[in-house]
Amino acid sequence: MHCAAINNHTDIVEYIVDDLQMKELDKEDQAGHRSFSLAAEHGCVDMMQMLSEAPYNMDTMSPNKVGDTPLHLASRNGHRGAVDFLLLNYDTRDDVNMAKCSALHPVSERGDTALVKLLIDHQAHMDFQNQRLQTPLHLAVKNFHLPVMNTLLEAGCNCNLTDDRSQSVVHVAAEQARVEVVHMLLRAGVDLTLLDRQHKSALGVAARADEVIIVDMIIKAERYYAWSQANTELKDRPHSDAPLTFKLDHRSETAALRSMVWRLAHHFLHPGDWKRLAEHWEFTPSQVASIEEQWTGQHSYREHANRMFLIWMHGVELSQRSAAKELYQGLIATGNRKAADKIRTEAEGGAKTTCCMS
Repeated sequence: MHCAAINNHTDIVEYIVDDLQMKELDKEDQAGHRSFSLAAEHGCVDMMQMLSEAPYNMDTMSPNKVGDTPLHLASRNGHRGAVDFLLLNYDTRDDVNMAKCSALHPVSERGDTALVKLLIDHQAHMDFQNQRLQTPLHLAVKNFHLPVMNTLLEAGCNCNLTDDRSQSVVHVAAEQARVEVVHMLLRAGVDLTLLDRQHKSALGVAARADEVIIVDMIIKAERYYAWSQANTELKDRPHSDAPLTFKLDHRSETAALRSMVWRLAHHFLHPGDWKRLAEHWEFTPSQVASIEEQWTGQHSYREHANRMFLIWMHGVELSQRSAAKELYQGLIATGNRKAADKIRTEAEGGAKTTCCMS
């Protein structure tokens, strides 16, 4: 029976039952699998149909010795037909095994987007946490499965649950230096205030790993979230034709302003000036510390200043404020009139920049 089930030999099973009239056809193997489970594990839908309709007593949905149901086995092995049959005929979509994994855990870990969508379409619970408190989203993030991540996030999974290390999915992505994963999670609105067991936020994890791009993206997101909460009436206002992004800005329309702040950072600021500007623009101490953690040396403040300017520009554009005007005002407020006058000269000249001082 087991061999016939594995190989989808429905005629053999029919012969065993009808002609040989054998009994005790539903025995377990050493792993606790019954015939129906083996058929599901190997994607033998015809066999599953036959066994489910058999007049003799078959325990179709009994789990094996580690608690895997036929749905776990079919899902883990990517057998869509078997999964579809089980979801249509049995209510086991949310059963968990001894490791507290639902069927969504193995398919998310493997990156099977089609099966993830199928399970979600059948109302499978997306936020079960396994023995390590990992959700299906944790496993998708850990294994860099962007389509699965996108499917889970669009379906409304909880992206702020934490695992047994108290790490949310953005902690995991930052630790693994997955820029695209971090960016997708930031756009989904993850909670960046969560702390892991070492009392590190996602920003702290990225800074510790010396991941400059991720550090800057997270700071942009933190500042954007704070602005959105303080300006709920404005956050949905279209800020540009492009989708929201926290990545580096390489657009031609901002090239002049980026060039201006680079010259400002490298030729007109002294050590400490950028920190005063950062405080004036309400950068938090942890954000300043994270910027400063990368690069050391006598002139490292220049690069720190440039990064701070680019992060600040991101927020200014999203809120549709005048970057040149606020830059001038910030330099005056922090006691750097020489640099402020340089900015005014460039802005008003019009030949080197398109920024408006009005």
